[in-house]
Amino acid sequence: MMYNLLTELITLVKTYESSVENPADGLSSFLNWLNDRDTIQNSATTEPTWEGKARGRSADSVINTSLVHLYRYARLHAKTAITGSAFSTPDEFIYLIGLASGGSMSKTALIRQNIHEKATGTLIINRLLKKGLAEQQTIDSDKRSRIIHITPKGVQELNHSIENIKMASANVTEPLSDSEKMDLIALLLKLEDFHQDRSAGKF
Repeated sequence: MMYNLLTELITLVKTYESSVENPADGLSSFLNWLNDRDTIQNSATTEPTWEGKARGRSADSVINTSLVHLYRYARLHAKTAITGSAFSTPDEFIYLIGLASGGSMSKTALIRQNIHEKATGTLIINRLLKKGLAEQQTIDSDKRSRIIHITPKGVQELNHSIENIKMASANVTEPLSDSEKMDLIALLLKLEDFHQDRSAGKF
């Protein structure tokens, strides 16, 4: 018999019982606790290093800088992907894919979805309208409001460019494993949800 393994398991069960309030008497709960424990221990022993850390540069500074850099890298890949297409900028593609996936919406909603100021978002929408990739209709109840729709030409241009865009997106995240991507998505969504709540009404 594997006495050493049994001894280690018994020790872990005792630690589980003593460290968890009202520990559940089941394998699933014990395994969840063990997984969380290992995650905490691994993160504590593998803290990354970064330029300026020894001189006091904070983790917040590194995260903010990396997000800005990654945004710029992503735009470079996206610009390459839309070369020769009907799109002048990656934002035009992003606005149009928002209409294709989310359905028709008001100008304000479309701009807010993309976290742009009104003036910037309006310019992007106007370019899509001028190219015939999107169209707008007035709302009978409010003639000042406009609903934006994607046109058949817009759908055609999306389909023409989508594979290149997918490849550009994959290039941005290329070094990450599937599990790392899931972890990153969870963290980024947590940040987005936080800032979305705090920024309500500002865009």
